[in-house]
Amino acid sequence: MIDVLIAGGGYVGLSLAVSLKKAAPHLDVRVVDGAPEDAWKRDERASAVALAAERMLDVLGVWNAIKPEAEPILRMVITDSKAADPVRPVFLTFEGDGGEGRPFAHMVPNTALVGALREACGELGIPIRQSTMVERFASGDHAVSISLADGEEVEARLLVACDGVRSKLREAAGIKVVEFDYGQSGIVTTVEHERPHNGTAEEHFLPAGPFATLPLKNNRSSLVWTENAVDAERLVKGDDFLFEVELERRFGHKLGHLKVVGGRRAFPLGLTLAREFVAPRFALAGDAAHGIHPISGQGLNLGFKDVAALAETIVEADRLGLDIGSLAVLERYQTWRRFDTFRMGVTTDLLNRLFSNDITPVRIARDIGLGLVDRLPPLKNFFIRQAAGVASRGDPRLLAGEPI
Repeated sequence: MIDVLIAGGGYVGLSLAVSLKKAAPHLDVRVVDGAPEDAWKRDERASAVALAAERMLDVLGVWNAIKPEAEPILRMVITDSKAADPVRPVFLTFEGDGGEGRPFAHMVPNTALVGALREACGELGIPIRQSTMVERFASGDHAVSISLADGEEVEARLLVACDGVRSKLREAAGIKVVEFDYGQSGIVTTVEHERPHNGTAEEHFLPAGPFATLPLKNNRSSLVWTENAVDAERLVKGDDFLFEVELERRFGHKLGHLKVVGGRRAFPLGLTLAREFVAPRFALAGDAAHGIHPISGQGLNLGFKDVAALAETIVEADRLGLDIGSLAVLERYQTWRRFDTFRMGVTTDLLNRLFSNDITPVRIARDIGLGLVDRLPPLKNFFIRQAAGVASRGDPRLLAGEPI
């Protein structure tokens, strides 16, 4: 019998597997993933890894492999304007470290992140089966019976679903969600520019939604460009020249000539929060448990918080001789993570509604608020620590840089 079967081979599923195996080598942990073998190598996106997540990856022994590809975010600039405005006044600037003299976040290519975690799985003897997924499962008193798409039948003490925001396993478990479609899409691409960004990330609040530029290595930036869903589809599928013209209107010319060097894709944006994170012998983690707006850049870090909490819950229960798949054990994980996730979901929802509009009284009020925060160093430091993920008490040990 397998101890833990993880469905999903992204950064959440892989980091959970490594966390469990590092802390409890005797556990039989396996990963199944429906994507083809090398699909992860074609992911052109990059993600913001907060300081707390960096600490966790360091404990897992993978940060040194990731670090050469990671670009520190040294400064965050926030503006509020229309796309056609010739001048974009800066209302808020974050500078400083997240603690210990380390940047509050790094931008990391997804290929570097997933590649390092897959290598760690190989070193720890964690099998990763590609091109097959969990087709159906049934939870019993002592095990969950699992049927894979390739016809294999397995039993496990615990099944963890890390299969994304449209999780089929969440649906199969009968877990309901709170769901809202924003009518927006996030356009993701990479651009190259003439002048260096100097580690500066910028978020321009525009009427259609935030336009974020995030620093990468070699004079490149990752873009997360929020637009009305219809306009986003038109921009992604349309003429290259039109796309670059619209891009320059938002990006500006402060970094010189721009060149799109990555593919462009649009992802629908919405709020999805699972009402329950666990069921008997079943747990959700990452986007399967929550999908939030990218306005805060915290989606990946919420997933790593899930990993750290679930791994600690499982390992400590195993050390005490408890049944790691029992609902009594899994409830600790749910209690640990559900409130924080709902709070972040509500926060990003409110921020998106507040900033994705051009209502003059609302715009004046939010700009005054941003200006006040900019003039209050203690409040700014608080927000920097929040962005770094190091401001919460009672966080899992991995996020504090401590082994389980």
